[in-house]
Amino acid sequence: MAFLKRINSRAKTEVNTGFGTSASNYGGRFIDKNGDANVKKEGIGFAESISWYHTMLVVPRWKFMLTILFFYLLVNLLFASIYCLIGVEHLNGITANNPLDKFGQAFFFSAQTFTTVGYGHISPTGFWASFVASVEALFGLLSFAIATGLFYGRFSKPKAFIRFSENAIIAPYEGITALMLRMTPYKNTNLTDAEARMTLGMRIEENGQMVNKFYSLDLEMERINALTLSWTLVHPITEDSPLYNLSKEDFEQGKGELVVYVKVFDDMFSTSVVKRTSYTFDEFVHGAKFLPMFSRSEDSNKTLLYIDKLNHFEFVEL
Repeated sequence: MAFLKRINSRAKTEVNTGFGTSASNYGGRFIDKNGDANVKKEGIGFAESISWYHTMLVVPRWKFMLTILFFYLLVNLLFASIYCLIGVEHLNGITANNPLDKFGQAFFFSAQTFTTVGYGHISPTGFWASFVASVEALFGLLSFAIATGLFYGRFSKPKAFIRFSENAIIAPYEGITALMLRMTPYKNTNLTDAEARMTLGMRIEENGQMVNKFYSLDLEMERINALTLSWTLVHPITEDSPLYNLSKEDFEQGKGELVVYVKVFDDMFSTSVVKRTSYTFDEFVHGAKFLPMFSRSEDSNKTLLYIDKLNHFEFVEL
């Protein structure tokens, strides 16, 4: 309760955040670390709730490749089984006597038909074998067209290649303290016109009920011309800040989350890209400061940016 009483009533609240205000109906954090909304949709069929195209564009690379491989094997196993049901005697060129060998040769014939390679060693005879082969060839053309589109979509999709520090810190700042977090680009891209916003969400008691309250945090610098090195977002904890007079124990006892929104312009794609993340109170470090993460090269001709030092900090007295 002491934490709730110390929240600054002068801080400006935000009402149009898109998050619910009822704390009793909200579970977990508002935004996952990767920037996705922490929401699970119910009351609708699974297939209807999923955009397969968007899913295939954003899944990790290894899952995408495994999905393509699994689909390829499944389709060929299915068509090989159909050829065996029709009878492998309707596939000229199969000379195996063992049922497993026959299925294996039917599988490889299916792979040749599906990919439209057609080596010619095996060919269908009869209406049904020819009909199934023609259907598989059409299905293969359509499947490869979709796979090619997905590969191109993943390859060409604009993305904000920005990493955030794992922790937000409460650090000394011009005679007071400030909430800070750090970000940096990590690919060979040119990002310009970067702008950032930070919103603090906290569960507090209001009229005897726990509610979600959101506060827009003023930043020392909300926009920079180019994001080439690291950028430390700084929210000075002044008398107008909702964090004013909150101690380390308050952060440990309270429930809150810092939502960070960054928009930059990517020169390569000539479009704006967005990156989001969030920090819960248990990811705040009280009494620390970030350590430098770039330096001059030995020949003084380059600036070296150490991405692995993004979250490096040291503890200090406040």
